Amino acid sequence: MADDAISKTRRKRAMHDLQDLGEALVDLSTERLAALALPEPLGEAVREARRLKSFGARRRQAQYIGRLMREVDPAPIRARIDAWEGNSRAHAAWLHDLERWRERLLTDGQTLTELAQKFPGADLQHLHTLVRNARDDAASGKPPKHYRALFRALKELMPEPAADVEAQG
Repeated sequence: MADDAISKTRRKRAMHDLQDLGEALVDLSTERLAALALPEPLGEAVREARRLKSFGARRRQAQYIGRLMREVDPAPIRARIDAWEGNSRAHAAWLHDLERWRERLLTDGQTLTELAQKFPGADLQHLHTLVRNARDDAASGKPPKHYRALFRALKELMPEPAADVEAQG
């Protein structure tokens, strides 16, 4: 009786969404696919879809994968793929936080001290050199080589929130 309350259009849309998620699984690397620990029939269907070259055969296999997806909870799979693709809100917030730190380091001399207090393991001499070189690059009109290097250094220093979840899952 519960299925009668849901319109046919909504059911079809849900099936297409599952099929699209299945196609995203087919596009994943072998390592990432293994990290998802999918049920065996679904994992086998995804591996089979990778092997197929014919458009019609791939389409039918995608429909089959969509049908198998009904038996699993798609939310964790979708969340993991979004995190890998950088679409998660936590990942975006982390990147914005890194950008704010970089801009503050370039404009305010006290920010390096604040960074040292927040992250005691930071290599302050290296960060100070990167900040100085990034300022020099900007002043002389050179390409932003050190500006990017500063961002990479901050990225290594500040752990990504989603990385903690990925290590547990």
